Amino acid sequence: MGRDRIRRYPWFTAAIVLSAVQLMAEVLLVGRMAMIPLQEILITLADLAVIVSLLVLVEVARRAFAGAQRSLWLVNTAGLLVVAGGILAFWGPWPASKDLVWDTTIARLHLMQFVAQKGILLVALLTIELGLLVVIFGRHYKAGWRSHTQMIVIGLSTAAAGLLALEVILGKLQGTAQQIFKTAPPDARQQIQHIVDLAKKLQNANEAIFIAALLWWIVWLWLDEPGAAKIETAESPIQAEPPRTAK
Repeated sequence: MGRDRIRRYPWFTAAIVLSAVQLMAEVLLVGRMAMIPLQEILITLADLAVIVSLLVLVEVARRAFAGAQRSLWLVNTAGLLVVAGGILAFWGPWPASKDLVWDTTIARLHLMQFVAQKGILLVALLTIELGLLVVIFGRHYKAGWRSHTQMIVIGLSTAAAGLLALEVILGKLQGTAQQIFKTAPPDARQQIQHIVDLAKKLQNANEAIFIAALLWWIVWLWLDEPGAAKIETAESPIQAEPPRTAK
């Protein structure tokens, strides 16, 4: 707030604030509200977080590639969406169209939750793709090394990569648990408990990655970008001392 970063990155700031609101809602409301109202609040916040995250990507891309031609914008945007959408299409199970209904409260919550889950994955894929573009080509535009835009993208991409890795591993663990249920070995209970404990550790590790990204943003957004001092000096030159009058 004191370094004039909110004005430059309003949607990124909104995403951080919304993340804090989601965390406070989970901590303060879980176990203290009825299940349906609680799920309505949490799932609505998750859907809103997906929308804000997409706006963050647009904001960062506009700052990183300011001055790029419109045709280049269109081609790269379409390419990112095609690649991310293609990966998402094969990622995990998709419900049948008949299951996507809107007639009851429970059905609406399930649909909203499904949109949030797939939206989070889509945002993570787009974030990693945009991060690669900024790191590789950003220096030719407005996102060179140590620029705030590139530092934001690096943090976002790291958190997104951790999230995708977590989703892949949890999917493997879920498949292993289902196989254990089918075969029902003598030590099935111990194996299932081991999988549950491992899943919790992985989720904690993913949260640690996000905390590391927060610390990364705090440090780099506090520091000035390279050349900022020269620009400020050029914009506010020191006035020369007026000549003294002869006595």
